[in-house]
Amino acid sequence: MSVLKKLAGQTVIYGLSSILSRLLSFVILTPYLTYKFERVDFAIQTDLYVWAAFLLVLLTHRMETALFRFGAKAEDRNQVFRTAAFSVLFHTGIVLGSLALLGPSLARWLAYPEFTHYVYLMLGIIGFDALMALPFARLRLAGKAIPFAALKILNLLIYLGALLFFLELGPTLVQSGSLGSAYWFDPNLGIGYLFVANLLANFICFLFLLPQYRFLLQKPKGQPYFDPQLWQKMMRYALPLILAGFASMINELADRSLLKVLLPGTIEERLAQMGVYSAAYKLAVFMNLFTQAFNYAAEPFFFRQAAAKQDKAIYAQVARLFTLVGALAFVGLVCFMDLIQYFLGQDFRAGIGVVPILLMANLFLGLYYNFAIWFKLSDRTQYGAYIAVLGAGITLTLNFLLIPVLGYWASAWATLACYFAMSMTAYFLGQKHYPIPYPLQSIFFYIFAALGSVCLFWGLQAYLLPSGPIQYIFSALCCLLFLGLVFLKDRRWLLSIFRPKSA
Repeated sequence: MSVLKKLAGQTVIYGLSSILSRLLSFVILTPYLTYKFERVDFAIQTDLYVWAAFLLVLLTHRMETALFRFGAKAEDRNQVFRTAAFSVLFHTGIVLGSLALLGPSLARWLAYPEFTHYVYLMLGIIGFDALMALPFARLRLAGKAIPFAALKILNLLIYLGALLFFLELGPTLVQSGSLGSAYWFDPNLGIGYLFVANLLANFICFLFLLPQYRFLLQKPKGQPYFDPQLWQKMMRYALPLILAGFASMINELADRSLLKVLLPGTIEERLAQMGVYSAAYKLAVFMNLFTQAFNYAAEPFFFRQAAAKQDKAIYAQVARLFTLVGALAFVGLVCFMDLIQYFLGQDFRAGIGVVPILLMANLFLGLYYNFAIWFKLSDRTQYGAYIAVLGAGITLTLNFLLIPVLGYWASAWATLACYFAMSMTAYFLGQKHYPIPYPLQSIFFYIFAALGSVCLFWGLQAYLLPSGPIQYIFSALCCLLFLGLVFLKDRRWLLSIFRPKSA
């Protein structure tokens, strides 16, 4: 169980950056934006970030995962990184340069012709994101969780500080004349300063990561600067993952842009509903950040375990522990949702009902990350593409059919259906091609125990509990009920984590 403890420790460190960044964003940024701006403004910035995520997959073309696969051995790492870096630099320059020439056309296509400057700012943000992807992956592969977390936190603090300066302090200083000429400040830019702050934060963070590229300037001994044969191997490995990446972006983000197209009403009304759903999605941030923190730590961890030819049973125990913690998070977040909702402005709380669905969807996404590791370890990445395309098909079909009828509720249910189908498909295919003894009985016990605890709370809330402190006492009791059920079933396994057999 010491290996589980090591992974848990790295997940906590990676999670520190993810949790702190998302927590600060959730505690400060989301309330600030939803109280300060209209639903339409919130929807526009959400929509642009959706398209940015798709573009980032194209620019990095999953070289991060290829780095994990081919650079798992320390002696190969520099050459693999150098080859991957040349590839990312070339693609980023060509693609972003071409898109910059088409800026006005892109803005019209997105239905924001008056916001062409937003498009240019977003292209800059994506460019630095792409250039930072490999250095961050190298830190993860080397197990340097603390520098990784520190840079992620620095990026967020600069971003939040710059945003608050541009939107709050800047206008006051300009009006008072403290900053002299105000040619650099546009009070009409509004939520556009969100993109300016993000670009500034990415630029500064990239400067700290720039030394990671020093291998591009060093003459490798007996090796070419760029290894075409290695690149071909990496691309063959990564190509299915690129398709999987695009499909994953559809599964994770496309619903918000589809709401803009498929909902009835004017463009302003559709954007308003999109803004409500996007804000509700923000409330699922805690499950999402736990899943992301786990994936940051687990992916390179799994590759190192495979390179060391460790027992595959450890993957099963990791999945079990992930489900337990995720299920507990689900119970706690749902039972205390009456408090959490106040992080959104009043106009954005109409979508609070979809949050439990999105939380459970993100739990199954985390299970997918666990169950899907087999095709990366066995070099069968085409299965990742197949599964992701299956999920994208479910997402698009349900959204197209149900959004006109159910509105943003359709998007929430489609997300849950997608991730459930993907996780189960990855599990059953894995048992056929790369068997891992996952304790499926315990995994689903945790999920159903969490759902039962939440349903009990909802029943008490609807018929017996007054609002106020008494309700929160019962919220805590429902969390304890879940933990009690888990302890009764799996107490030996839980105790073994803290008391290894060697002790």
